Amino acid sequence: MTDDAVIWNWLAALLPEAEAQQVKDCWDIGEQEAGLGLLVSGILGHQVPISETARVQISVLAESWGERETLTPRILQCRDDGTSGHLKLIEGDESSVPEATGGAEQNPAGCVLVPWIACTRCGQVLMRAHARESWGDLSYLARHYVITTPNRATVLRLFPADSASEAFAALQRMCSEAP
Repeated sequence: MTDDAVIWNWLAALLPEAEAQQVKDCWDIGEQEAGLGLLVSGILGHQVPISETARVQISVLAESWGERETLTPRILQCRDDGTSGHLKLIEGDESSVPEATGGAEQNPAGCVLVPWIACTRCGQVLMRAHARESWGDLSYLARHYVITTPNRATVLRLFPADSASEAFAALQRMCSEAP
């Protein structure tokens, strides 16, 4: 979690000093969920333009702390600062991939893959794998995280449910190692 703390402080620094300190204090006392809400509210309230990298990092933290579904509409409303990066939050594009190919150990059987973060440099996509609930909706929490090929047809890596940050870090590493 040390890396998450560094990212947390970097994101908090986007806000005016008093509000940044409140967000940092939330981390210190273990109130990450509240801190994420304060962070996003501060960014929106002060109309702070943020990079796509910051948007993605906020989304990863929100996923890790169980706040992604609540915060995503607001994260997507944050002003873009115009800088281009190689990561893009593709949350909310309403697409899903019912099945992905790969070995049995890599295919999250019975899960629907929902695109989340794309690397615009190598084309690989980090997706959340959700179970389909008996009433037809997708599970609230991801059952797995997967990195797929650019065409989203093949699972390259599979991660357990509690590893959103690790899956994101792997996407970044895989992209930097791509030819």
